[in-house]
Amino acid sequence: MAQKNGRVFGVIGLGNFGSTVATELQRFGNSVIGIDIDDQRVANHAEALSQAMIVDARDDAALREAGLGECNVGLIAMGSDLEASILSAMNLKLLGVPVIWAKAKTKTHHRILSRLGVDRVVHPEVEVGQHIAQVMHNPLVRDYVSLGNGFHVVNFRIPESLEGRKLADLPHNETYNLRCIGVMRGTEYVGDDRSGCTLERDDLLLLLGQRKHLRAFAASL
Repeated sequence: MAQKNGRVFGVIGLGNFGSTVATELQRFGNSVIGIDIDDQRVANHAEALSQAMIVDARDDAALREAGLGECNVGLIAMGSDLEASILSAMNLKLLGVPVIWAKAKTKTHHRILSRLGVDRVVHPEVEVGQHIAQVMHNPLVRDYVSLGNGFHVVNFRIPESLEGRKLADLPHNETYNLRCIGVMRGTEYVGDDRSGCTLERDDLLLLLGQRKHLRAFAASL
């Protein structure tokens, strides 16, 4: 297989989740092998991926022949078929794939995959739902990213009440133990905690901190 940047990704299951990950990885310049047992799904992505093949991931010999053993990272993207998911994980481990991600539907499914040595188990629907709920809950929160260990970066929209205030005068640092890593005005970066930035309505304030402190700060606005 021709490798564009030395990394090869294998995606098992080309449904909505798997095909989105696969095509994005390909767009980023990676080599991607996508497999599925559904011939129509494979046909739909034949031109978008480095390789798209009809393969039953429960068959380790078929996976090896398809080149999954060459992958640096494998993603098991189907979650509804528990048996196929578990066997796929076992087969990827057997083939020596260094890093394995997998989609899970339930806590039990998650535990089984973890016990099999899957490096990262994801719950896309749950995670996206939680993300949307957080943003919907506070209209000033435009978006956020979890950094792990309880820390997040949150994108706050400056309300009218803070227009004209100096960034240095906000209580985010001393009162709420948050760090401003940037203020964006449209597409322009205009300052951080170390600058004398004056806020304007609808500026975007990027804050780093723990969730409880971020929630308290958001409530104060």
